[in-house]
Amino acid sequence: MGEPQQVKFPQEVIDEYAALGVDLRALFSAGHLGTRMGVQITEASAERVVGTMPVEGNTQPYGLLHGGASAVLAETLGSVGSMLHGGVNKIAVGVDLNCTHHRGARSGLVTGVATPVHRGRTTATYEIVITDEADKRVCTARLTCLLRDVRPGDVEKAAG
Repeated sequence: MGEPQQVKFPQEVIDEYAALGVDLRALFSAGHLGTRMGVQITEASAERVVGTMPVEGNTQPYGLLHGGASAVLAETLGSVGSMLHGGVNKIAVGVDLNCTHHRGARSGLVTGVATPVHRGRTTATYEIVITDEADKRVCTARLTCLLRDVRPGDVEKAAG
């Protein structure tokens, strides 16, 4: 699945998390599931999150990209955007995800781009567009996250 790519964050965001002793790149990885599926986050800010995922290894029995795999990519990207919007004092928890699958993908990488639809004090909603290597739309998803206050132990659980 290739070499892991470095996630890109604005320097002021990296500094804000580093002051709390948090490794932002580790915290905003794709998690265990995303890692197994080959999700790579290549760009991240509250305004735009971009990531890729290979089709190979993430297919359904007909050899097409599994709709659940698209959902994993979408929720990963939207959650990262929501966390960055919420800042260091909030945790983003997904409460609603819907996905519309437009076409199948059989090979290569798919790319997801998450952009905000709504960024409030208690919720954040992102639209995630997933395209194939020909830049054809494979899936459109929308994720809403609840932004809740950080509780004691949350940072340790996420980093651990």
